[in-house]
Amino acid sequence: MNHARTHAAALDAADPLRGFRDEFLVPAHGDGEQVYFVGNSLGLQPRAARAQVLEVLDKWGAEAVEGHFTGDTRWMDYHALVRDPLARLVGAQRCEVVAMNTLTVNLHLMLASFYRPARDRTVVLMEAGAFPSDRHAVESQIRLHGLDPATALVEVEADEPGGTLSMQAIERAIASHGPRLALVLWPGVQYRTGQAFDLARITALAHAQGAAAGFDLAHAVGNLPLSLHADDADFAVWCHYKYLNAGPGAVGGCFVHQRHGDAALPRMAGWWGHEAATRFRMDPQFVPARGAEGWQLSNPPVLALAPLRASLDQFERAGGMASLRAKSEALTGLLDALVRERLGDTLQILTPAEPARRGCQLSLRVAGAGSQSAPGGGRALFEHLRGAGILGDWREPDVIRIAPVPLYNRYADVVRLVEEVERWRGR
Repeated sequence: MNHARTHAAALDAADPLRGFRDEFLVPAHGDGEQVYFVGNSLGLQPRAARAQVLEVLDKWGAEAVEGHFTGDTRWMDYHALVRDPLARLVGAQRCEVVAMNTLTVNLHLMLASFYRPARDRTVVLMEAGAFPSDRHAVESQIRLHGLDPATALVEVEADEPGGTLSMQAIERAIASHGPRLALVLWPGVQYRTGQAFDLARITALAHAQGAAAGFDLAHAVGNLPLSLHADDADFAVWCHYKYLNAGPGAVGGCFVHQRHGDAALPRMAGWWGHEAATRFRMDPQFVPARGAEGWQLSNPPVLALAPLRASLDQFERAGGMASLRAKSEALTGLLDALVRERLGDTLQILTPAEPARRGCQLSLRVAGAGSQSAPGGGRALFEHLRGAGILGDWREPDVIRIAPVPLYNRYADVVRLVEEVERWRGR
C-alpha cells in the first residue's frame, strides 16, 4: 500500500479544495482526528456556524423583538438570506425554493398539493425499500384520501445485483401503471444503496402518463449537481443536515416548479405563506405568496437557519457543485478502485460502478469465504473500524455506508480505510 499512500498524498497536495477541511471541526480520536465518512448522515460542523448562531443570539439579547426589523439580517426576511445560494445549488429559479420546516413535514405539504387522486388515477409509485419516513408519509396521505395503500401504493422492486434499479425497470413500472398513476415519488439518491437516478428522465416519463413527479433529495443535495427547474420536476424536498452541514435536525428545503407558483393549488396554508405585502393586515382570507414561499406555514426558524448560511457560503466559495463533483468522483473512484483491487474477496460494492449512477457514497457488504462472511461479519467489521477511529454508517441488515465528502475528506482517508479493512481481514 506504499504506492497508494504516496499517490494519495500527491492528490491531497494538489487538491484545490484542500483548505476547506480546516474550516470544519473534526472529532478527535486518540491523539489525532477521526476519519469521518458519515456526511451522508450528519455533516461535520463548519467552524463559521458558531459565529452565525451567536450573531442571532446577540441580536436577540440586544434588541429583542426589534431584531425582526433591523439590519441586513433582520429576522422577518431571514429565510431570504439563503434563497439565492440554495437556488443555485439545486438548479432552480429563486422563486422556486424555500428553506422551511423539516424534510417529512415538507413532504406532507407537497403531497397535500400534488397527490390529488381522482377516479381511477390513485396510484403513488415509489421504490421498494424507500426510506421509512417517506413510505410512512405516502401511506398516511393515501389513507387520508380514504384509499387503501394495498392498491394505491406501488413499489418498484430492485432488478440488479446488490439491490439497485435499472432505468428499464422504472420505465416499465411507469408505463404499466400509467393510466392509474397520480404521482411518481422518487429519491435523487437511494439512501441504502447509494444509487443516483436520472431525475429529468423520470420526470418526463411521469408527465407523459399524466402524473406528477416529486423527489426526495435528502442524499442528493450537496452531493450531486442538480437542475430541478430544467428537469421539470413538480416538487422536491430535502434536508440540510447531511451534505449541507447545517447541524442535527436542521431546517429543511423545498422546491416547487415555477409553473405551480401562482397556481391555485390546494395546500396546507399558514400565515407565513400569505403574501408579504398584506400579511400584517390580518385578513382572514389566505392569499398565497408567489412561488415556493407560498407553502410556508410559520415564521422562519432563525436559529436553525443560521448554520445553513455558513454552509452555503462554503459551497459558493468552493465553486459550487461542479468543483465539488469533480473531487467527489475522484475520491469515490479511488475508494472503488482500491476496494476492487485489494478487498475484492472481502467487500462487495452494492453501489453502481458508473460515476453517473452514484454520488460520493459507496455501500459495502462483507463478502468472501470463511468466518468473516458469517452472520454478523459486516457488523464486526464496522465495529472494528469504529474502534480504529474510522467512522462509517451501518444500515440494517448488512450494509456499511462510506461517504467520502469532498469538502473535508482526503484521499489519505480512503487509503487508511482500505488498510484497516486489510488489517481486520488478516487477523
